[in-house]
Amino acid sequence: MKILLLDGYGINLRVDKAKLIIKHQTDLVNETLVYSPRKMNIDHIVIYGRSGELTLDAIRWLMKHYVQVSFLNWDGQLLTSMLPYKNIGSEAKFEQYKAYDYSIQRLNLAKKFVEAKFEKQQLVLDYLKERYSVIDNNFSKELELFKKSNTIQDILLSEGRIASHYWKQFIKIIPKKYEFEGREYKKEAKGTGDQFNCMLNYGYAILEAEILKSINSIGLDRHIGFLHEKQNGKNSLAYDMQEPFRYLVDLAVLDLIENNLINDKDFIRTENYNLRLRSSGAKKVLESINKHFNHKILYKGDKVNFHYLILLKTRELSNFLKKKSKNIDFTKPKHKLERKDTEEIRNKILNISYVDWKNKGLSKGTLFYLKKNARVNKPFSMNKNIEEIVNNW
Repeated sequence: MKILLLDGYGINLRVDKAKLIIKHQTDLVNETLVYSPRKMNIDHIVIYGRSGELTLDAIRWLMKHYVQVSFLNWDGQLLTSMLPYKNIGSEAKFEQYKAYDYSIQRLNLAKKFVEAKFEKQQLVLDYLKERYSVIDNNFSKELELFKKSNTIQDILLSEGRIASHYWKQFIKIIPKKYEFEGREYKKEAKGTGDQFNCMLNYGYAILEAEILKSINSIGLDRHIGFLHEKQNGKNSLAYDMQEPFRYLVDLAVLDLIENNLINDKDFIRTENYNLRLRSSGAKKVLESINKHFNHKILYKGDKVNFHYLILLKTRELSNFLKKKSKNIDFTKPKHKLERKDTEEIRNKILNISYVDWKNKGLSKGTLFYLKKNARVNKPFSMNKNIEEIVNNW
């Protein structure tokens, strides 16, 4: 899966002699891309810029080549997404409407989405706990309340409690310079005031667009969700389907922060004192998201990336609604996250003496760089040989 980000000014998409011509200019790049018919290697174009031209011929060309085009608002929210036409039946939608009206089935599906979200949040907190001892990765009390939920409102209350606990743990480890004080859910004002939320909002918009593409491909109604209430102009089913995959965006943004890859120059403050990503920042977030979404995971005997897994899980939902399958489980496949820079490993490296290391015939320079990495608040990796030596020390 490959996503192309278009930002800045001078964005122009047109067709010339059957070829798609894309031009865009930012502070970082001024480039022209040319794609011949049937040789397009882009699956999704994200337009983050505010000015430019997109001709009717270009729209037709992109839809014929099954390329999704998404427009993001200045605050990173998804404005709209143009999706290629799919010639699919309407059976899935009828069954979706029935399930929404049938309170027991709706409640069951709502629980399935939130159950998967909780499991992934637990996965992330366990991953963080390996590196940061201050992390509290136990929300068993909240889970017990969730299991007793008998209404959608009960489920949402449980989700809110666990989300609050989840983001409180991030507050403990996100450096103060990012000014993160928790997720912002203000309905009265758009935008965000801190860099972490700014990147999360942008990432979730990309995820929403990806899920909309899958919903469109399968033939479900994006406006009818089971956990999220239907509202005019809201992609409620997309919000439901986001829940099992939001953690990938969380990890992508966390990677940027832990590796110190994002800085103040990647953001711009608007006249309303909100933050938005500059071209450089948007590109970094998108690259990190792409890395996580393209990661392959074993599912039903095949290794698939998360882009394709989203499509598979949407198809499973459709089959469940059409009674082609008896069960639906959004917690699968199980994703394993492992850190090589745990607090235990760091302390072990720092306590190894150069004399003992050298007596084993190992390079002093290797230990020097291991100690250097262990002292800084950044992730690091080791080759298999050194990792085995350190683990057995």
